[in-house]
Amino acid sequence: MKEKKQNDVAVLLNYAGKYKVLTFLGMFLSAVAMVMGMVPYVCIWLAARDLIEVAPNWTQATELAKYGWMAFGFAFGGIIVYFAALMCTHLAAFRTAANIRKQGVAHLMKTPLGFFDNNASGLLRNRLDGGAGETETLLAHNLADVVGTAAMFIAMIVLMFVFDWRMGAACLVAAVISVLSMFTMMGGKNAKLMMEYQQAQDVMSKAGTEYVRGIPVVKVFQQTVYSFRAFKAAIEDYSAKAEKYTGGVCRVPQSVNLTATEGVFIFLVPAVLLIAPGALKSGDFATFITNFAFYAVFSAIVSTALARIMFASAGMMLAKTALARIDTVMNAPILPVTDHPQTPKDNGVVFKDVTFTYDGADLPALDHVSFKALPGQTVALVGPSGGGKTTAASLIPRFWDVSSGELLVGGVNVKDVDPHVLMDKVAFVFQNTRLFKTSILENVRAARPDVSREEVLTALHAAQCDDIIEKLPNGIDTVIGSKGTYLSGGEQQRVALARAILKDAPIIVLDEATAFADPENEALIQKALKTLTKGRTVVMIAHRLSTVVGADRIVVLDNGKVVEEGTHEALASGGGLYERMWEEYNQAVQWKIASGKEGA
Repeated sequence: MKEKKQNDVAVLLNYAGKYKVLTFLGMFLSAVAMVMGMVPYVCIWLAARDLIEVAPNWTQATELAKYGWMAFGFAFGGIIVYFAALMCTHLAAFRTAANIRKQGVAHLMKTPLGFFDNNASGLLRNRLDGGAGETETLLAHNLADVVGTAAMFIAMIVLMFVFDWRMGAACLVAAVISVLSMFTMMGGKNAKLMMEYQQAQDVMSKAGTEYVRGIPVVKVFQQTVYSFRAFKAAIEDYSAKAEKYTGGVCRVPQSVNLTATEGVFIFLVPAVLLIAPGALKSGDFATFITNFAFYAVFSAIVSTALARIMFASAGMMLAKTALARIDTVMNAPILPVTDHPQTPKDNGVVFKDVTFTYDGADLPALDHVSFKALPGQTVALVGPSGGGKTTAASLIPRFWDVSSGELLVGGVNVKDVDPHVLMDKVAFVFQNTRLFKTSILENVRAARPDVSREEVLTALHAAQCDDIIEKLPNGIDTVIGSKGTYLSGGEQQRVALARAILKDAPIIVLDEATAFADPENEALIQKALKTLTKGRTVVMIAHRLSTVVGADRIVVLDNGKVVEEGTHEALASGGGLYERMWEEYNQAVQWKIASGKEGA
């Protein structure tokens, strides 16, 4: 049997947990407040009736003070009750938004690390944090207003037909026109346009984040915003969709809606002109005038009620799109965890006929790859760009799971190892080092939050970071990225190496750790790497072949396949791809710009 899908409000209330009760209480109090707000209009009718009945002897209308105090009491009481309603709904809304963020982050913690390569941090933040923020308006205001307005509408319809159904029907015409106009704007195919508008906003947010990150490159080459065509295209697409929805869809219906709601009196006047002759003939003109006075005043509440419905409907629509964006985070793939975890026996790494294909790709990134890194060995992965080196290294800590074959750590398939145990056994340093905007101390301590300050200093010393610490104004307590304190690429890499050293993992994965370092930093990084890799199993990716000469084993990957394997000495004279790469590398190292002679 197909499971019935929950509506958006029910899904949101599931996030509220025990605070769901406050939401229901707030909706009930809102309904009470709105009904209480209708009583003053009845009091106005009663006062007008008494005055007209005794006209022109106004002093005989002795109940006016009572009606006035009743109106004041119910109006003031309605405000207090509505305030209590909003207190309840706001508490529930804030807790719900917090729970969405917490559950979203908790879910992301269970996803494979490779998921973040295809989903930019700016996009994920916009979907989760922005989406959670947009649900606050629905829960804090819109739900209470929907229930309160529904109660108001029921009371309003009752009052409309209690005194004079004809005048009431005239006022109700405006409400019917307004509801039809709002449905035209927000219902049917136009709901899809709103979804497209929200998606365009997501794309623009992602492109904007990437543009901000690329500003240094733009400034170096003296380019303008138009050099980032993706960002410009995203802005134009967002602008076009926003204009299409607001200008193309909403302009006419909203104009009709505002005309109807703000001009309820226009519908009342023709009805009064038709009824007046009959009232004069029947001799009940006083009652007619009293009813007209009531509906003339009461017509103002119609526009208020309809405006509440419009804003509540818009809030429901925004919440629907916000939930759809939140769901893209909540439905992110989770890294499978075995129910019967096994403990690796040693620190060896074995690729056994591994094939891996990225989602949406036609060809595998790795195609039946097999090689070993025995405990304590250093195995280098080399080959042309796009050959599968980084993909192979990323599979070891389970950034992704293999499509077929087996990847073993310590003789155990990585899928059968508890993810926490696996991450404790593997440390990795990649080309693009990411440091947090916090102190050097906390950046290094991220590997092991419980270590002492002295242990962090020892790791920094082993990573050749002494010169970095000395030049910083507050030493290891200096916050990176604040007050003009920044580190070069090579310096950041050394801090990242200190983090890896502190982790003290038995398996090290290196993705060209010296790629962005200048010669001076490269020399220091090489010293730090000797400390980091000593006695450990190392799988390293290298583009500079000079760094792999001393490796115990070199695996040459090309187009996702192992084409050669062996030591440097064997491969350098083996007549294969590695020999050609080695010769080209040596030629590049020895290449010089020849000095020319003027006039030659």
